Formats: sequence, C-alpha cells, structure tokens
Amino acid sequence: MNENNNITMKDIARDLGVSIATVSRALKDSPRISAAQKERIQAYAREHNFYPNVIGEALRHSRVQPMKVIGVIIPEMVHYYFMSILSGIEEEARARGYRVMVAQSKERYDREVAICEDFYKNKVCGIIVSQAKDTKQYDHFEKLMDNGVPLVFIDRICTGVNCSRVVVDDYMGAFTAVTHLIDTGCKKIAFYGSPMNLEISKNRYNGYHDAIVKHGLTENPDWVRICDNRAQAEAITPEILEQDEVPDAFFAINDDTAIGILYTAKRMGYAVPDDISICGFTNGDRAKASDPMLTTVEQRGVAVGEEAANILIGQVEGSIQKDDVEKRVVRTRLVVRGTTR
Repeated sequence: MNENNNITMKDIARDLGVSIATVSRALKDSPRISAAQKERIQAYAREHNFYPNVIGEALRHSRVQPMKVIGVIIPEMVHYYFMSILSGIEEEARARGYRVMVAQSKERYDREVAICEDFYKNKVCGIIVSQAKDTKQYDHFEKLMDNGVPLVFIDRICTGVNCSRVVVDDYMGAFTAVTHLIDTGCKKIAFYGSPMNLEISKNRYNGYHDAIVKHGLTENPDWVRICDNRAQAEAITPEILEQDEVPDAFFAINDDTAIGILYTAKRMGYAVPDDISICGFTNGDRAKASDPMLTTVEQRGVAVGEEAANILIGQVEGSIQKDDVEKRVVRTRLVVRGTTR
C-alpha cells in the first residue's frame, strides 16, 4: 500500500496476485475475465475505497489530444454570485470545447489544498479559483504554477501570487452605493464586511470609507463589523439598533447580509427605508424577493466567469502566454429599489 493510503491498481494487483491489466478489466466490467474474478477484484476495490481515475485514464489512452477539463474551486455553491460565475465559465468553456470540473472549499484552507492536489493528479488543463476565507498561505497555488498549471483568480483574489485575475470594481461599486445613501439624506452609515485578509473586503470598505470622508461625515468604528452572512447579520444588528445612537443606513458586503439586516430592522419595529436605508452587493434573485425589494450593487457574475474562462483557455492554447498576468475588471452598477429613499 502506498504511504498516503490512496490505493492504486498496482496495489490491488499485487495484493490479489493478478496483473494490473486484469484489475483494469475487472473495474471496467470487461467480459474477458470470469465473473468470480471480477467480483473478487471489485469487492476488494470497494472495501479499500478505490475509484478509477477516469480523466487520467482518458488522457493516457487519448490518441488525438488530452481531454480539455478546467478545474473550478469556489467557496460554496449556495451563493447566487458564485453560481452566476459558474454559468459564465461553463458557457465560455462549452463554446470552446472544454469541460468543467467544480469543487467547493467550504471556506477551508485544508480543503482548498486537497482540491488543488486532486485537480493536479487528474491533469486538469488549468484552474479558476476564488480563495477560501480561511486561506492565508499560498504554497498550494504557487506549486500549481511551478508545475505549469495555468491559474486564474476570480472575485477573491490572492495578492501573494502573481497570476491572472478577474474582479468586479469593488471599490467604485461601494463608493457609488454609499454616495447614493448620502445623497438621499443618510448621515450615519454602518458597514458590514468580510475578514480584511480578503481584497474584496478591503476594497469595499475603502469605497465606503472614502465616500464617508468625501462628504464630510464621521465614521463610527462600532458600526464597522465583520459580518458577511444573514445569520451573523441577524445576531449582530439588534446590538447596534439597541444603542442610544443608531445608524440611519447600512451598507452590506452582499445581499444575504443586507437581507438579514432588513429582516431584523423590520422585526424590531423600524420602517425601511423611512427610518433605516439598506444597500447590498450582488443583485441576486433574493434582492427582488425581499420586502421591500433590495437596493444593491450588481456584480455581473456571468461576465466575470466568461472573462476568467477566456483568459485560462487563452493560456492553455497559447494565445496568451502562461507567464502573462491578465488583470480584468468587470464594471458594476447600482440598482436602486425599495430599501433606500
């Protein structure tokens, strides 16, 4: 057995006293070996959690060209924005003859590292990734690049790795949103963001902060919180709204967080937007399903996905040099609805 406890066909052949070819035929359900031998080998493989590397097999036996498979790593599939990005990646990839393999890091560094290793073993032609919140070391990304695997970051970029990236104009999207809140009469604006090790959170906070400063307002440090999902918003917002002085507006890093603020404010008896204005960042389906409908910054995830796939395929096919660092920005737009005045 190999030292990583990942059994191979060679291990199975040795342990059962048969050839690797016999193991391969048994796992492919070939009629060229007896039913008893086939069941014996298949049972042993199941017992040891062995699954054939389908992509690797196809690559080894391809006489024309390797399979065109792009690996995609996203934090979670539950977010509208990431699903929109996936849609853009798949549309561009399919149009150019590529397939997509998707995995979720679940916001965990260790899972992200394992996924990178799996994708490399499966010989994907390149990887598109939005890093996990938990990621603060980047050796796994650098290892991929050192081994010639093209890498493109989306949304959450890794500034510690010099490679291509596609982002939205987070700073200007936030600046425009907070300016809108100020222009409609709000003067005490809270900010809910993600951990500051993420560039998107830094950029959106900076947009918020600069809009506040430009208009001569004062930022209340107690109203700047790490809060980037609905559950956290519902837990944190009552504390802020029970203070002697309360915000008259909230700018949230995403729509789910904004909807958590909206739900909590209404439950506590505040009128939205008369008492409190709320603005999110995404423009997903939930923004139009909330009551009132949510004012938000549209991120255009499909366009982000298309651009990322375009860069990666260009690097795979040689129209873009692998060493070239492409930096593309997708413009946002403010969608004004019922949660702002």
